[in-house]
Amino acid sequence: MEALAALCRLPVSGGSRNELSANHGPDSASLLAPALRPSFRRRPLDGYFLRAEFQAHFASLLDARNADPDFRMWGDPYARYGGRSLHTRSLGEAFLAVLQHRIRSGLFLFDAPESALSPQRQLVLLAHMSAMVSSGKAQFIATHSPILLTIPDAQILSCDGDSVHQISLEDTSHY
Repeated sequence: MEALAALCRLPVSGGSRNELSANHGPDSASLLAPALRPSFRRRPLDGYFLRAEFQAHFASLLDARNADPDFRMWGDPYARYGGRSLHTRSLGEAFLAVLQHRIRSGLFLFDAPESALSPQRQLVLLAHMSAMVSSGKAQFIATHSPILLTIPDAQILSCDGDSVHQISLEDTSHY
């Protein structure tokens, strides 16, 4: 997922293109990305990489931007994330704030998106993603997410074995 984020010009530590130069996480590059050859019909105008294990780094980056008067002159760094610091929320609520306020259109990469969400909040995530896909404005690629496998008409790709291949929900190990 990190390599795919790099190929989509998204920061490998998570966030949007606005965070490409921020170096807010421990990784600044993907070792796998140079070995891949991406092909896009249309390169997405917007995108976001939600990387669960580095979400706290991202929240700290927003807080640092909020404290920086030079950055604040360009606007409120919290505006696209629910209007307040992500650190003032539980981990699950911070995830949901990013998902509900930041996800509008484009390509969204989610690495273990439900890891911080309660079962009820996972259903909120599922409904939000389904509505965005139905609008035709968003595409999602997610990993490690049994609940997201159940989105109607989801294309499920298995990376088990020697090749990547499409499988049905019923053929997944989670089913």
